[in-house]
Amino acid sequence: MEIPGLYPTWYEPLLGSGWVLGIIAVIHVLASHTSVGAALVSTWLATVAVRQNRPELLDYVRRYGVFLLVFSYVLGSITGPGIWFSATVASPRGLSALIHSYVWWWATEWVFFLIEVIGIYLLVYLAGRVDSRSYLQVAWIFGVASWATMLIIVGILSFMLWPGQESWFTEGGSLAGFFGPYTVAQILTRTCFMVMAAALAGNLIASGIEEPRFRREMTRTLARVGMTAAILGSLFFQWGLATLPESAQLLLKTRLPGYFVPTLWAILAGIVAYFAALLAQPDWLKPSLAAAMMVALLIFGIWPEERARESMRKPFVAGQFVYANQIIARDVPALGVRSELQLLAEQGILKSHPFIPDPLRRVNPGNQLEAGQALALVYCSNCHGLGETGPRPMTRMLAGNRNADEIERLIKGALVTGNMINMPRIPLTDEEARALALFLAGLPLWQAVGP
Repeated sequence: MEIPGLYPTWYEPLLGSGWVLGIIAVIHVLASHTSVGAALVSTWLATVAVRQNRPELLDYVRRYGVFLLVFSYVLGSITGPGIWFSATVASPRGLSALIHSYVWWWATEWVFFLIEVIGIYLLVYLAGRVDSRSYLQVAWIFGVASWATMLIIVGILSFMLWPGQESWFTEGGSLAGFFGPYTVAQILTRTCFMVMAAALAGNLIASGIEEPRFRREMTRTLARVGMTAAILGSLFFQWGLATLPESAQLLLKTRLPGYFVPTLWAILAGIVAYFAALLAQPDWLKPSLAAAMMVALLIFGIWPEERARESMRKPFVAGQFVYANQIIARDVPALGVRSELQLLAEQGILKSHPFIPDPLRRVNPGNQLEAGQALALVYCSNCHGLGETGPRPMTRMLAGNRNADEIERLIKGALVTGNMINMPRIPLTDEEARALALFLAGLPLWQAVGP
């Protein structure tokens, strides 16, 4: 009997494994995006400070660098490994697909990140201590290295949604998977978003400037930068939506809540209005206001955008061939990967999965509920809560239906055949479909599922 290379399923009943990963990732995105945007803004400000011989501006760059060291690089360095750890246990095969395709790109990104970390230290501690030419060289190396990290990561993120070229599946080549219409739009959109986040963070530093005239100057300067980045970013975002595959656009229209798009535009309008107000009245800037805008960006800006990006690639988690439940759903000749759907349809997941307990490998009247629970954990729990809590709880998805026969017909008619655009095709034997239906019909009465 052929055994697919599946891993144990990590089930977190309160939030779901995807949300644990998502919460860590959103915090990391705020830190990392702010750091890249701030690197670009700091490089520009350092250049102006040196060429115009403005020591007060150079001191601002130094203070901004200290903030980045504490906020972006410490927080980013903590949440970065957190993403790797949580992704490893939540989506091991999805992460494996990315590593096998882009391990050397990631290694290159880490080299640039090392240069970036060294660069921010040098930018802070060499301010006013070395000649202007050497300082500018440090500033530009820091800025370019920081942006280079973003270029590589955005390419990998774009591949996660959809490989850039269809030829990647048969011919391979990291560049074929890397570059597509969506990649370019993503790079431009995220660059603008990063500069906007840097302007918000820069206002937090500017609010502490004691000299009133310089504080007003920096507030207005950052307001212009932030407003321009926000407007351009919205235009590039619209372009990026137009480059999405048809399936991704359909998911955006049908699966996201109705308030999603208005929320994104509302937070964007709020940020533009905030910058416009500071441009007109820079004295309104206070540390509490600047901090509140950073929190608002995290909660109302980054979280919805990242959620949308995750939703667009359903039911896949990587490269349009690895399902969110870790099943390989498509042949990828370039990687020597074969679809597992036919194998699982013939053998059943209970017999095939290497980590299913032996007593559950054959369904019988005495173990149907336990077998159904095992099936729900393997096939469903990466995206659904198996109770009344967690993401998209199964009790709500069933709309209160407790009829096992009807649920079984739904499973065979929609899931086994793969007739739902946002759901993976779930190959089940007749015995497995019945066991899963009985388990789902008993929710939330069946409470054996635990951490």
